[in-house]
Amino acid sequence: MTRIVAGFAGSLPLAVPKTGTRPTSDRVREAIFSALDARDIIRGARVLDLYAGSGGLGLEAASRGARIVTLVENNFGAAQMCRKNTEAVLRAAPGRGAPRIKVSSQAVQSFLAATGEGFDLVFIDPPYDLAETELGHNLAALAPLLDPGALVIVERSSRSPEPVWGAGLASDRRKDYGDTTVWYASPVLPAA
Repeated sequence: MTRIVAGFAGSLPLAVPKTGTRPTSDRVREAIFSALDARDIIRGARVLDLYAGSGGLGLEAASRGARIVTLVENNFGAAQMCRKNTEAVLRAAPGRGAPRIKVSSQAVQSFLAATGEGFDLVFIDPPYDLAETELGHNLAALAPLLDPGALVIVERSSRSPEPVWGAGLASDRRKDYGDTTVWYASPVLPAA
């Protein structure tokens, strides 16, 4: 069972589509959020969860204090689960200071091309069979939307090569958890 680990919605179970998604394991999610807590990046953050699936990563961030969370999921059934899970998280939220959570039912590349928002924290957890070139296009389109000090977390199969970060991002950490590799990257600041 997938659930929110901590924060105001801690222990809340999340609905997961029966097919078409691969939820992040509790072990990997806990490790990611421990690293984020150590960097003190979640509270008040504007979070983007691409290939959201059930919305687990973005909703975990909302539960832990993110201010705005956008879940992007193109699969109709998964987007419906994101909406259902969002409603459950918002019901658990404190009356004052509840996060704003939006669900966008469109392809990642289309969303990135159309949005004018800036983000502090981005989760990219695509299907493991997503082509590396498509992931590279996503990262290139994402880079201009990142605020200074932002963090991008990419979850891939441990058999996948390092993502092609492009000119706007640089990897600063890699962690392996069995079949899963988590990459951490930050925006490259222009030379002064």
